[in-house]
Amino acid sequence: MQQPHIFTVHSLNTEVRQVLEQGFGSIWLVGEISNFAAPGSGHWYFTLKDERAQIRAAMFRNTNQRVKFRPQHGMQVLVRAKLTVYEPRGDYQLIIEHMEDAGAGLLQQKYEQLKAKLQAEGLFDAEQKQALPESIKKVGVITSPTGAAVRDILAVLNRRDPSIEVIIYPSSVQGQAATGELLNMLQRAISRNEVDVLIMARGGGSLEDLWCFNDEQLAYALHSCPIPTISAVGHEVDFTICDFVADVRAPTPSAAAELVSRDQRENLQRVTHLSHRIEQAWQRQLRQWQQQANYLVQRLQQRDPQRQLQQNNQRLDELSLRAGSAVQRLVSQQQRNQLQIQNRLQTVHPERRIAPLKQQQQQLQQRLQLAMQQLVKQQRQHYQGITQALHMVSPLQTIDRGYAVVRKADGSVVRSPEQLAAGEAFQVKVAQGDFTATKTGNEST
Repeated sequence: MQQPHIFTVHSLNTEVRQVLEQGFGSIWLVGEISNFAAPGSGHWYFTLKDERAQIRAAMFRNTNQRVKFRPQHGMQVLVRAKLTVYEPRGDYQLIIEHMEDAGAGLLQQKYEQLKAKLQAEGLFDAEQKQALPESIKKVGVITSPTGAAVRDILAVLNRRDPSIEVIIYPSSVQGQAATGELLNMLQRAISRNEVDVLIMARGGGSLEDLWCFNDEQLAYALHSCPIPTISAVGHEVDFTICDFVADVRAPTPSAAAELVSRDQRENLQRVTHLSHRIEQAWQRQLRQWQQQANYLVQRLQQRDPQRQLQQNNQRLDELSLRAGSAVQRLVSQQQRNQLQIQNRLQTVHPERRIAPLKQQQQQLQQRLQLAMQQLVKQQRQHYQGITQALHMVSPLQTIDRGYAVVRKADGSVVRSPEQLAAGEAFQVKVAQGDFTATKTGNEST
């Protein structure tokens, strides 16, 4: 008979180890951790089991440093490992190369599959996205009414633009019932059509915590929503299916609130701009009045001095009255505008920021009134000087010294007796009045 091959214990364990390692290679395995131990060497030793069997496992320090969680007794894990034999004891065991939470691993696989499907259907395409409205008065928020997300959103809106009205559509944001509630609240917001933009928000969490935002039906409903939508789920590093489908993705709930609100500093800049425009309008009006006054002076110099002086005096009085009325109307209008601005700012801005603007407005009014008074005073002084000069050269002054002006019936001035025929009547103007005379022969009566 052929002599049998006789193994030593060591050689048998070595042979079995080689067969296992070469025959299986790397395998994936799901199981429950028990008897977990982590000695000072940094290596992990535990048993991986299910309801019918178990196997020893080891994960060495240079590999387990990449695991993002601390294994615990009773935890379900998904591992990639190699089958081997620990030769000194002959123990059949696993050498773990990779470990992840079993639940998270399966969820991640489902997430990637759904993401690829919806992307292929075009739900993520940029041309499908709606732009946010320029003016937003009402914001709808689908979230938990007691969560941190809604508090962050309300705090940001109250700080940046308290005039924005917020409507909460309450829904749970975690757990089995959350998906149905989120879908119902989205449909309710669409049917009511009462907001300008819709925010779906939740704070950060694990993949399991955020899983309700990876629902396929919710994705389709969000894609077909006629209201512009913002997804603000989790933190900056968290991405859900809703983030890809929504019109805009905000990294946090607070960032979503900033997207739909304007900073009050913009309102202050607008008020400053309006004040500057008012000041420019006053300056243009003053220049127009000054040009008109100069034009009136030129016309006065070209016409009958006494009559034109009277007309210009009357015109000056009218302009003064009109200027006063115009100033009063403009001041009243400005005061009404100021009250309107104050009323609007009371809802969006602290009272103390309005006080400097109000003081500036009062200063502008005072400057305008002083400028108008100074202009009217200067014009009066100018017209009075012209009047005195005209009186100095007026022919009436010459008549007052005893001279007379003789005019024919047609009004022409008589400078020589030969201009009058015998018996012709003529008009004589003296200082105290006028009288009529008739030429007889070479003399007048």
